[in-house]
Amino acid sequence: MVCARLTAAFVAALAVAAPAGSALAANHGPQGLHAFTLRANEPVVHTFSRTPSFAWSPVAGAVTYRFELSTSKNFSDSGIVWSSKGLKSPAVSVPISLPWMTGNPYSLFAHVRAITRRGVTAWSAPFGFNMRWSAVPAPITPAYPGLLRWSTVPGANAYMVWLVDSGKWFSTRSNMADEREYYTFHQDPAYSGVVHWRVRPVRWLYGETENGLPSVSYGPWSPIYSSYNPPFATGPLTDVATVSNVVSDATHTRQHEVMPAFVYRGNTSIWNTTQELYRVEVFTDEDCLNTVFRGAITGAPAYVPRPTGPLGLPTDVTSITAARSTFLPDGTEPDSYTNDYISVKGNESEVSAAPSDGGHTGLPAAQVVKGAKIDLWDSNWSGGRYYWTVMPINAVPATTVTTTLANAALAGDTTITVANGTGIVAGDALKVGSPAGENAVVKSIVGNSITLASGLSALHSAGEDVVRAGGGVTYREAELTQDACASGRRMSFGKSSEPVVTGSAAPFASGLSPEGKLVAAAGARPRFYGQPLVAWQPAAGADQYEVQWSPKLYPWKTAGTQFTWGTSLTLPLSPGTWYYRVRGLDFLMAGSKPQMSWSDPVRLVVTKPRFRVVR
Repeated sequence: MVCARLTAAFVAALAVAAPAGSALAANHGPQGLHAFTLRANEPVVHTFSRTPSFAWSPVAGAVTYRFELSTSKNFSDSGIVWSSKGLKSPAVSVPISLPWMTGNPYSLFAHVRAITRRGVTAWSAPFGFNMRWSAVPAPITPAYPGLLRWSTVPGANAYMVWLVDSGKWFSTRSNMADEREYYTFHQDPAYSGVVHWRVRPVRWLYGETENGLPSVSYGPWSPIYSSYNPPFATGPLTDVATVSNVVSDATHTRQHEVMPAFVYRGNTSIWNTTQELYRVEVFTDEDCLNTVFRGAITGAPAYVPRPTGPLGLPTDVTSITAARSTFLPDGTEPDSYTNDYISVKGNESEVSAAPSDGGHTGLPAAQVVKGAKIDLWDSNWSGGRYYWTVMPINAVPATTVTTTLANAALAGDTTITVANGTGIVAGDALKVGSPAGENAVVKSIVGNSITLASGLSALHSAGEDVVRAGGGVTYREAELTQDACASGRRMSFGKSSEPVVTGSAAPFASGLSPEGKLVAAAGARPRFYGQPLVAWQPAAGADQYEVQWSPKLYPWKTAGTQFTWGTSLTLPLSPGTWYYRVRGLDFLMAGSKPQMSWSDPVRLVVTKPRFRVVR
């Protein structure tokens, strides 16, 4: 027996020698088929929250392998979910996202067969497994007024939030939501004091299956949780905190890996006027001149961007009056303006367009994540950062009726007398008092005597203004952003998307060793024969992943790029030293570039096989 270096043509016709105990005759199926998430040598389990990869013991004489994934243990044609042929290594990554589904005992099955020079082996024994959520979302603390937060669920792409009292649900990719429905046009505790809510995880199916599995699956609804809010805080409008898995406040500026929530309090502008509506704005400069994000208009003391869009705000005074006794649905946010009369639109109204090519994968565009452009690009932490403030918003009527109090009115009074009640009717919204005033609703009017729906909250002197707004309404910021920030109402935060984790001491890589054994990387510089399978931890906010490889670390020279919905990929590498890196793509990021941060480059070596030629 002599060792020889073989030509490429000869290599293609021979097999890598299998280790003792794993070689099989050509009429047997491969052994040891199992699923894994990061490394092929993980303990075998049968339940996964996200799509696993698969590996099996190499077969002596195998030239290629064929793999099938099915909802049927018999692998009937109608049950095939995904299949692949021509596999050169005893491991395969699945490029689609499998929905959560369970069976008795299993809902999904995989099998594999080898193609040898002598023919095709039998199929392996089926490997059964389930796709299942691993937890139910639970509230997390600390709590902030107007803000809901819950624990994340592995494998979830989004969450459905059910606001029980308002009879409404919406979807969000974040594990946070504001309570805008409960505060907008009614900030009294009767609406916002206790908020009952439930949440459940959602898993989207990306990529095309062969048998048309459902495009979305759901975990169970959580129990009904209760959010207890204190009375709405009055006084100067003030930024409080920027919240995600970390908290930025007046004493600490921190980096956030996802678009954070914004918490504030108060209702009085720097000009000492009171407003019941607010908008968060984010800037790239500390003078608050260059706006990069403009939130939806709400009445809540917290704001979390929603990909599903803003509330359908009233467009006339009569509708505002009606909104004070109901919950607003989602809809179109009407025209709004800055304090210097520039027309603006919030980011929640800017729906992202799905890439026409399905995100460089050839998939139907309908399967690409859509939604409002509500995420921010990385701010080059720690030198770069964002600045934000909350702006008071004034609902400006097209026409008004102005009169004055004929007599003083005490706190708690439900009847006031005005100098001239002409033009005021039941149901009208009034602003009583000057300069700030308070909101009131007309229950009935006789002459100049007006009965209010609820008592006044403050003392008002004779001669103070009583204003009835009328006609159409436009929404206008009550201050200039530069004035708001100059007054000290400004906070900063950093945002740097979570880098994809490809391994620590050893990369998440598996494949054939140069000796023909199925192995997982055990050190920082693994060596494989043929095409290795690499995996990574999912990144928060990532909808898809981009993988690049280069023959040099620096300067990086991209030799290939692939996009995948999954968290693993088989790299089509030739023999040599290679480096690969992975990053997420966030289709809800503002602008036209959805790229997140690259992982650290990973080094691996692809070797030529070591053969023995028998004479």
